[in-house]
Amino acid sequence: MKLITFDGGRVGRLELEEGTVIELDVPSTREYFERGGDVSETGERLNYADVKLEAPIRPKKFFHTAGNFADHHNELTAVDWSHPVHKGIVFFQNVDAIIGSGDDIVYPEGLTKELDYELELAIVIGKSGKFFGPDEAVDYIAGFTVFNDISARDIQRKEMESGVFSFSKAIDTFCPIGPWIVTADEVPDMHELPMQLRVNGEVRQQGNTNQTRIKFPHLIAYHSPQTYSAGDLITTGTISGVAAVQPNPFDFYLKPGDEIEAEITGIGTLRNRVISWEDRYGEPAPQRVDW
Repeated sequence: MKLITFDGGRVGRLELEEGTVIELDVPSTREYFERGGDVSETGERLNYADVKLEAPIRPKKFFHTAGNFADHHNELTAVDWSHPVHKGIVFFQNVDAIIGSGDDIVYPEGLTKELDYELELAIVIGKSGKFFGPDEAVDYIAGFTVFNDISARDIQRKEMESGVFSFSKAIDTFCPIGPWIVTADEVPDMHELPMQLRVNGEVRQQGNTNQTRIKFPHLIAYHSPQTYSAGDLITTGTISGVAAVQPNPFDFYLKPGDEIEAEITGIGTLRNRVISWEDRYGEPAPQRVDW
């Protein structure tokens, strides 16, 4: 099943081949998972081409994983962080920074000059729970969506002087997810999903979920003491090819006008455009406040 959020927060089941959206009688996809999927249809059918997609879910908590793909972990050594990025490190994302497929990423020129991309698979947690093992973790996986971890690398390098990073990845519009949630029953093998990110049609990242250092059930179980709620998201790490590790990263960093396609086979393609602050707000971008 493909679950979507559309047209001001309505929830639907997408029949993609038929081009039909079947509206569900539930106020949010998060509540859909809280109810264990026990929701009825409203009886309304819509043409998929006529609806406006939104971010498929607004989680209560958004766990973000770094350093989990082997190739990406190896290439991080070229960035010369002040502290190592250990496998499976998780930090909280800013849920207010979430946008959906088709929404614009606003470039805050007053904050950063090094805007980067990171294609990731995000797992939707289907029920509340805590303190469980990898064997039980599969039962907590309700579905999957695509995540593009937009990152301000110049800010991140400064944060890493303290061995942490959060601000650089949590700025408004820096958390695109979508275009929908694919339920777990439609994904035969979550550890065998081809991944590719393109900027203006050019392939920038390419990999597969079979390249992870930590398998997803183990990752989910490891962080279960932080307590999951139904509808929470946990991302699984990015693949190789980010701009920051290129010999000439400024040839690869995102800029206004760029079109990004973040695709995971069997899950979907998340599409976003980068626009300037002035294009969004009609005035120059504010400068970062430092202390």
